[in-house]
Amino acid sequence: MSAPRFSGTGVALVTPFHKDGSIDFKGFKKLIDRCIDGKVDYLVPLGTTGESVTLTQDERRAVMEFTIEVTEKRVPIMMGLGGNNTVELLRLMEQFDFDGVDAVLSVSPYYNKPSQRGIYQHYKMIANNCPLPVVLYNVPGRTGSNMDAQTTLDLAHECKNIIGIKEASGSIEKVMQLIADRPKNFMVISGDDILALPMLACGADGLVSVIANAFPKDTAEMVDRKSTRLNSSHANISYAVFCL
Repeated sequence: MSAPRFSGTGVALVTPFHKDGSIDFKGFKKLIDRCIDGKVDYLVPLGTTGESVTLTQDERRAVMEFTIEVTEKRVPIMMGLGGNNTVELLRLMEQFDFDGVDAVLSVSPYYNKPSQRGIYQHYKMIANNCPLPVVLYNVPGRTGSNMDAQTTLDLAHECKNIIGIKEASGSIEKVMQLIADRPKNFMVISGDDILALPMLACGADGLVSVIANAFPKDTAEMVDRKSTRLNSSHANISYAVFCL
């Protein structure tokens, strides 16, 4: 079975709360339905925008179960599951029922500031143990460390279960290098709304958007891969010119 494609627009779903701090599931349902009605391509619960690092384990499980139930397989789901404790992540993967989830988005280890080799080994262990395809997530503004393009490419070429990266370093040069040297079908996805169009112009596959929580239809139309995406040959030329 081939890995799912996550091109186009994904939504990094917020987690709505009541004033008492409990999760507002009624509001969450409205948000999910609105995003799907707005023609987004997939949903990303339990990411940074969903405040996953401040939810309890029971809350995270409840958010995922609710997202799967409400979505009813209308669009794919990419679940946020990352952290800086590799062993703990492996334990969580063993315990979680991934039925209804299509892929895992795993943020690069934060706070620890691992070396590039440390990042590589962390992701390799996740890829080797995760029952679903894995999408890397590089967001140095949040994690305190920046995954080099070569580290990403090594993982992309050596781990078949790693199918893409959500790239939010802000470096267009890195994006062009990734697109020029990636293996076939490895996705490069913008993790930053403001850089979506420049990345698409380089040949990126789409956007995991925050603003799409408020404007799903407009964001999906902007990112529409049929009208805005350039093919990888353009990206190769762009990177070659940039390196001159």
